[in-house]
Order: sequence, then C-alpha cells, then structure tokens
Amino acid sequence: MLVIAHLSDTHLDSHPRSAERTARVMDYLRSLPRPVDAILITGDIADHGEVAEYELAARLFDSSLPVLVCPGNHDVRDAYRKGLLGDDRGGAGPINARHDVAGAVFLLADSSVPGEDDGHLDDETMTWLADELGSVPAETPTFIAFHHPPVVLHHPVIDPTRLLPADPLAELVAAHPQVVAVLTGHFHTAAASTFAGRPLRIAPGVVSTLRMPWEGEGRLTTQTQPPGVAFHVYDDTGLLTTHYRVVV
Repeated sequence: MLVIAHLSDTHLDSHPRSAERTARVMDYLRSLPRPVDAILITGDIADHGEVAEYELAARLFDSSLPVLVCPGNHDVRDAYRKGLLGDDRGGAGPINARHDVAGAVFLLADSSVPGEDDGHLDDETMTWLADELGSVPAETPTFIAFHHPPVVLHHPVIDPTRLLPADPLAELVAAHPQVVAVLTGHFHTAAASTFAGRPLRIAPGVVSTLRMPWEGEGRLTTQTQPPGVAFHVYDDTGLLTTHYRVVV
C-alpha cells in the first residue's frame, strides 16, 4: 500500500501566518505514527517568487520523507531553482522532475506560464512527459502532478486559469494505462473529478480556502478555515482512495 500526503498553495511570504500554517501541516505529517511514503506539494510555494521565500520553503519542507515539489503560477522559475533547489545557475525553462518512490513513479510537470496566472504545458514539457511515460513499464503505478487543474471546477474566477489546452495531455494519459491519477493544486479547496478516465484529485489550500459561488458573496478566499491535506492511498488491488483532513 502506497500513501501520499498531498498539499498545495503555501504562498510563503514575509508574513508569519503562511509559514505558521505550513509548519503546522509539516509537523502533523512528521508526527504520524505510520509515516507516509511521500509528501507532494503542487505549486504556489512562494507568494511573490522571491529567493528568500524559497529558502524559507526549503527549511519548512525539510523532512526525512521524500518531499516532491512542482511550481505554480505564483512561482518564479529562476528564484525557485536558486532558493528551493539550491541550483545557483537558475534558469527560466520549465521545471520538470521525475521521482521514483516506493515502487511508483511521480512525474512532476511545470504548468506555469511566466508572468501569467494561466496553466499550460509547453512543447518541451509535453515531450518530456511522453518520453518519461514511454520509459515506465505498464505495471508501474505512475502519478502525474502539476499545479493547474485540467478540468472545469465550476468557479468563475479560477476556471479561466485552468490548464489549457487539456486535450493533448488527456490523449497522452489515455494512451498509458500505468497512469493511476492526476494530482493538482491551484484551487485552494479539496476537490475530486476525473480526467481522461483517471482520477483527478485536487489538494486543499494551506494558506487559504476558496469560497465557492453557492457559499455566498465575499472575499475570493477565506482565511478562517484551517489548512488541509489530502491522503491518497493506492492499494495492492489498484484502487485509489483519497481522504481529506484539516490540520488544527
């Protein structure tokens, strides 16, 4: 059985609130009696994309467990590389990474568009995903993770910045049966759907929670709810189950 802890949208900045909420979630995960197999953080690590914010993230994310991270629309690639990955060379190209953990493969793709809120997988990233999927045996469970959800989630502000176009990725996923699920963030609230016939799971936000249209008028997000985390459980029968928790 594989257990993945999935969080997103820490939006770390100079204000202690975001750091406290992130630390609360990480401390909770570190204290679990049965350690998870991996911690996945799907983007918007920093709020302003500054090197100091990523250096703070590196300290907060430090763990004996594998911590898998990808960028979101608030992240800046050059500073992300320098502050979080320790790569002094920096660089503006997409940040894509493969991780082999506990018998599974995690393909973390960069869906950010520099200077924009929109989600997009560019040609370099799509080629990388196709090459990596082509190298993974059909019996190896594989998770694809990135920041922007690739489907409509019924929010008039967030939906326009979803991953577009999504059809090329859907065709790629449909062609590879080893893809167990697609895991994203950006939505600042827990959600579940399907994409290309596979489970799509969206992590709750750490820094805030999105207000849905039917919940009334007011700020786009609320900061009164506690941060959340998703636990994705992939069992020996090939069943994926997700449990959502708040961390008080």
